[in-house]
Amino acid sequence: MADTDETKADEVNEAPQKPRSNIGLIVAFVAMVVLVETGMFFFLVPSADEVSALAEQSLIESVQEGQEETVKQEYDENQSIEFNLGDFGETFSPIDTERMYTVEITLFGLIRKKNLEKMEKEFESKQGRLRHAIRMKIRNSELTELKDNQLALLQRRILTTCNHLLDEDLLLGVGFHNYQLREQ
Repeated sequence: MADTDETKADEVNEAPQKPRSNIGLIVAFVAMVVLVETGMFFFLVPSADEVSALAEQSLIESVQEGQEETVKQEYDENQSIEFNLGDFGETFSPIDTERMYTVEITLFGLIRKKNLEKMEKEFESKQGRLRHAIRMKIRNSELTELKDNQLALLQRRILTTCNHLLDEDLLLGVGFHNYQLREQ
């Protein structure tokens, strides 16, 4: 019997061993990958609140950029520019004097940039009436009004007259590029 036990032990030792199964290693690897992916999901993927906050911030920035462009465009349209109203050379004798004077004026009007096309059209169609009205304001002015330090009154009169003749009050103000008053 002892021989039988030894023979059985030898057979057990001599029997080819089954290859070890790697299932445990594969399960451990898959579990580790799942754990890493889950951790990445929780720590790297933003939450719904964070996503909505980022979207809201992006929307606010785009709206502000659009408003800045709109404000800039409106500013450009409302910017004042000069519009040439013409050159005037009038020889006249003021009321209560027998002397002759010559006034030479290069007149411009201030208009908004957005009104330039309207002003060009109206000026072209009403140029004769505007020039006549300006000439009459110059001729009907008193000598004291035509002095260099009294030109504001003449400017206001010309501005009021021109805006009255235009369909809209397109002129914001008038000014003189050149102004000379000479006695003859």
